[in-house]
Amino acid sequence: MLSKREKDLIKEIWERLTPVAAEIGADALLRMFASYPGTKTYFSHLDISPNSSHLLAHGKKIVLAIAEGAQDISQLTVTLAPLQTLHAYQLRIDPRNFKLLSHTMLVSLACYLGDEFTPVAHAAMDKYLSAFAAVLAEKYR
Repeated sequence: MLSKREKDLIKEIWERLTPVAAEIGADALLRMFASYPGTKTYFSHLDISPNSSHLLAHGKKIVLAIAEGAQDISQLTVTLAPLQTLHAYQLRIDPRNFKLLSHTMLVSLACYLGDEFTPVAHAAMDKYLSAFAAVLAEKYR
């Protein structure tokens, strides 16, 4: 699915973004909420207004999980196993939302990285985020 070059590129990008994880994640969440308002229902108990502590904290968790998965993409299922269980059985998140977030994350990355988000980086990241979303949705089958 991903070449060694693509895996290295993905790992490098997420390592660079870790210091701004909260901002990138919050931006992707806000984009998802604006584009797909139904996704907000899972966050009704939190303040999800721009720059709120809840939004920034959850955005950071998301980006750090994505970055952790990028460390060894071949072990993505093992790395994400606790999140699969949490989202499927406890939070009962609609698995389609993982794909929606992967799309808004791509937009956030493009905005943040600008010209550094080359077509090669975009394609590699799209493949990785699609795999990430698919792995999170596996427990629903």
